Amino acid sequence: MQLDLAPALVSLDVGTLFAIAICVASLLGLFLTFAWIQERTRALAWWSAAYLLGAVSGALWRFGHLVAPTLPQSLATVLLFVAVGMIWSGARAFHGRPIRWIAMVSGAGFWLIARFVPALAGSPASGVIVSSTIVAAYTFLTAMELRRERRSALIRRWPAALVPMLHGAIFLLPAALAMLGPGGDGVRIVARGWIAVFAVEIVLYVVGTAFIVLILAKDRAVHLYKTAATTDPLTGLLNRRGFFEAVAIVLGRNRGGANAVSVLAFDLDHFKSINDRYGHAAGDEILKLFAKVTRETMRAGDVIGRLGGEEFVAFLPGVLAEAAAAAGRVRAAFAAASIERDGQRIAATVSIGVACGAPSTAADLLIARADAALYRAKMQGRDRVEMADDDAALLLGDNRYRQRNVRAVHRAEEKGAAKSDALHGCMA
Repeated sequence: MQLDLAPALVSLDVGTLFAIAICVASLLGLFLTFAWIQERTRALAWWSAAYLLGAVSGALWRFGHLVAPTLPQSLATVLLFVAVGMIWSGARAFHGRPIRWIAMVSGAGFWLIARFVPALAGSPASGVIVSSTIVAAYTFLTAMELRRERRSALIRRWPAALVPMLHGAIFLLPAALAMLGPGGDGVRIVARGWIAVFAVEIVLYVVGTAFIVLILAKDRAVHLYKTAATTDPLTGLLNRRGFFEAVAIVLGRNRGGANAVSVLAFDLDHFKSINDRYGHAAGDEILKLFAKVTRETMRAGDVIGRLGGEEFVAFLPGVLAEAAAAAGRVRAAFAAASIERDGQRIAATVSIGVACGAPSTAADLLIARADAALYRAKMQGRDRVEMADDDAALLLGDNRYRQRNVRAVHRAEEKGAAKSDALHGCMA
């Protein structure tokens, strides 16, 4: 007796494929719900609800005639379009963008209106084209929203946008096939072969998208935790840890280069008397005011941090004259700013020390030298900018830095951006 061990062909009908898609969407919807309960990320709530609603839509489409024969057949399609719109809304919520409620349900509304247009209602091909276009439009919008993420690595941002784009492109193919031939030939082509491919693609899409949104949500949570660990909660500036980490990154990039780096050390004048006279709440407002003035006055790429109390520090690429000009702008802007408390204007001033060195100079050394200059500014009357005494030795040690500093000094002198006696200290 000879056994026939030839592999048997296994085929799945469309109904079975859609039943699998319904089960997968339901499980992923529950999984995203549990993830939302843990992470409390608003986008996860939207995505989990969209997956569950999509599963309900598929169940109604596949089994509605058995379990709920009185429900209108169009309900399953309407829920599907709303679910796809909710996935787009989740992508918007992920980036803190407002939810467009009307746009979210516009696809379902457009499809309902199209059913009453004679030219569209009487043509099967038109129904396929309208439905495919609606789903493709929402998936393309979702891809555009996910592409906005800038904190994730590039290798993760591209899949986040690519998966919805491919899904949208696949959904446009039925529309193209439906227009292949007259008299409904295109619709028959779709019905014969494309529905099965469409069902398999749905399973792959919902699984791939679920993992992508979970990765994005995880990256967002890690970023938030890292930001909280490196940010001063009162002023929003970098704390000591975050400042030195950011400075290390900048120095690592510039090490061996020809550009000098500078440090500004800030200390608010008579800050204790503000706390004693107006209360610590007013002192906190002054600290926040100084942080705001510094962020608005200095360049976006400059690293600014709060080391503690009323002591702040800034690290910036540039020679001594450029740093002195930046310090002068911060001093003048803060002296002109104030807060209102109980109808009374409260203002403060700041003393600043400036130090400059090569990119190979240790950050601690630059800060120590800037602190020494800051102490001298305090001793000489406060509300002023002072330079470190030993900048000349460092700058004259390398002719590249010396030449750049000479040109910067001349520009600053012409603009009147720094005091002449401070600038001569750099070149002495």
